[in-house]
Amino acid sequence: MSGDPIPMTDAAATPPATSAAGPATGQGSAAGPVVRIQGVDKTFSRGGRVVTKALEAIDLDVAQGEFISLIGPSGCGKSTLLRIVGDLTSPSAGTVNVNGKTAQQARRDRDYGMVFQAPVLFDWRTVEDNVKLPLEILGWDGPRRTARAREMLELVELSDFLQHHPYQLSGGMQQRVAIARALAFAPAILLMDEPFGALDEMTRERMNSEVLRIWQQTGTTILFVTHSIPEAVFLSSRVVVMSARPGRITRIVDVDLSQPRTEDTRESRRYFELVTEVREALRAGGDDLDDAGTVNGTASFGRTTVEGAAG
Repeated sequence: MSGDPIPMTDAAATPPATSAAGPATGQGSAAGPVVRIQGVDKTFSRGGRVVTKALEAIDLDVAQGEFISLIGPSGCGKSTLLRIVGDLTSPSAGTVNVNGKTAQQARRDRDYGMVFQAPVLFDWRTVEDNVKLPLEILGWDGPRRTARAREMLELVELSDFLQHHPYQLSGGMQQRVAIARALAFAPAILLMDEPFGALDEMTRERMNSEVLRIWQQTGTTILFVTHSIPEAVFLSSRVVVMSARPGRITRIVDVDLSQPRTEDTRESRRYFELVTEVREALRAGGDDLDDAGTVNGTASFGRTTVEGAAG
């Protein structure tokens, strides 16, 4: 369900060695990629007639421990691709393998956690009990569940709302509860579809930093959909740029920013260069970025800092 994480077995992770790109796990590993997408197309039909061709000829390998952002104009199929990986919808052509298994088997084996654009919370449970839910399913004991749930709610600045119910919260606050729940058990593979879009800018930046910290410590493989170019660059080891519909991968930008990434990263010249590179790749793929702060083909540093919508 949207925003509701899929539980998986709990395992302690030793912090992996890191490089400029992030955790040095699995890149070129003999075990192969964690996610392999080959020749994936997706069409939506009605009454036997093709209505929309959402994706075309998608090929992508994701190594263990990578943080991959998918970015492209609205309607290009980013979220559809994420849902195909999570076995929430099936490709019309091509194959997806996760941890060497079909996406369907990986879902059955509880290999991923998910958080999507809309929160899916249970109104009859308190905020704290919503965050505890996957931990209950995993069999964590009561004190451990409580400690972890409160830690995550403090992270998203909802410690004063432990005993509130979702219907008593704003939409943005509900999404923050869903994010806390998805992060609660540090899943091995995390699929995230614009999870921070409803948050204010300062909270969003803190959540970006916290997700990076968790990624660095656990080696979690993350697939992340965003419309924000600066967010994609700040978070990712690679940014996958997609074209307008039907969505195709037009370019993959390697992000060579050093780790750990901090507020200083957002002020560095290399960061701005990468934001510009992704923006230009989007333009080359047919995206309309009239509001992107581009002057004679070069992104304005000032506007790049505060903007970055890809569509």
